[in-house]
Amino acid sequence: MADLVAVSITVNGKLYEKAVEPRLLLSDFLRHELRLTGTHVGCEHGVCGACTILLDGKAVRSCLIFTIQATGQEILTIEGLADLVEGPAWHPLQEAFRETHGLQCGFCTPGFLMTLIPFLEENPDPTEEEIREALSGNLCRCTGYQNIVKAVRMAATALKEGAK
Repeated sequence: MADLVAVSITVNGKLYEKAVEPRLLLSDFLRHELRLTGTHVGCEHGVCGACTILLDGKAVRSCLIFTIQATGQEILTIEGLADLVEGPAWHPLQEAFRETHGLQCGFCTPGFLMTLIPFLEENPDPTEEEIREALSGNLCRCTGYQNIVKAVRMAATALKEGAK
């Protein structure tokens, strides 16, 4: 067994200090150590996007990062997404996915949502082409993407109208 290393990571606003194996993937840390199972693991090669989280505000594949690389940083997972809005509401992206039926089995949905948060912050009025480009790194086997694109457009409108 490898020597353990100390990590200190803020996840969804809560500080976690743990000792982990140096080669523990961040996706495994989130799922197995913190029991935040909304971060899904599909391919373990960074291709499918199901494990996407926000690391210091940037969308990253948690299956490609060792936990020790995230020490001292802030992580937002799908479980913390609704906390970005005031009151007992969902984030406008979550609401738009629900409203447009932008999900079916739901396995890919957390990765899509976490990918789209910084995308919409950087591009609040995206074209359909820009949305499709932003989605190109996430795989969905159920929806055909059409309703996901509709959801992004709906969320962009809601965010512009101040429904943060």
